[in-house]
Amino acid sequence: MEITVGTSRSREVIDITEKIESNLGGSGIAGVFVKHTTAAVTTADLDPGTDLDYLDAIESMTPVKKWRHPHDPPHFPDHLWASFIGPGVMLPFHDGKLQLGAWQRVILIELDGPRERAIAVTILTADEER
Repeated sequence: MEITVGTSRSREVIDITEKIESNLGGSGIAGVFVKHTTAAVTTADLDPGTDLDYLDAIESMTPVKKWRHPHDPPHFPDHLWASFIGPGVMLPFHDGKLQLGAWQRVILIELDGPRERAIAVTILTADEER
């Protein structure tokens, strides 16, 4: 299945936990994969202000230099950050609920918005509990 998430800023962190969980039933593993090279999916603690801390941290780790990205060199860090964070996660679920830690949320990190982002969700259900 595919879900769509609209972003509203050039860089932002969006909690997509409920969007993922609303598609679950039973138990198994959900693969969540963003189909773009300038966005990422991961898990994180989203205490107030933490979203901005993530964005500030990735920017501060990137040197200012003349990038060779062919169509828009200053835009290259958006691709780099998405690659470092990664396009997806595998998430266990039980009785239709993600098995996240107390403070974990599933997040989409927008690095080149605003735009619509397509996220593929692949659900593998368990035949029996082990």
